[in-house]
Amino acid sequence: MALSNARKKQLRSIAHNLNPIIMIAEKGITETIEKELERALEDHELIKIKININDPAIRKTMANELCVKHKADLVQSIGKVAVICRHAKKPKPKLSNLLRPA
Repeated sequence: MALSNARKKQLRSIAHNLNPIIMIAEKGITETIEKELERALEDHELIKIKININDPAIRKTMANELCVKHKADLVQSIGKVAVICRHAKKPKPKLSNLLRPA
C-alpha cells in the first residue's frame, strides 16, 4: 500500500518523538530481529529502526527489504534511522503509536 505525501507527513510528525525500537548492526537481519520487528509492527504500527551500518546503500537496501518482507511502508529514512508503518488488523489502543494521543 503506497502512502500519499500528506499521510507520510502525518506519520513523520507522529514518529518525530519516538525512539528506535529495533537496532540492526553488523550481523545484519537475523531471525531474532525479524521476530521482534513483526511483534513491534503488530503492537505499535509505526516504529523507528536504527540501522547501524556505515554504507548508505546497504542501509537503504535493508530498510526496503524489511518493508517488502513484512508488508510495511517506508515512511522516512534519514541517516541511520528509518521509520516504517504497517496498520494492524486489530490495533491495541494502549500500544499503537497511531491511536494514542500525542
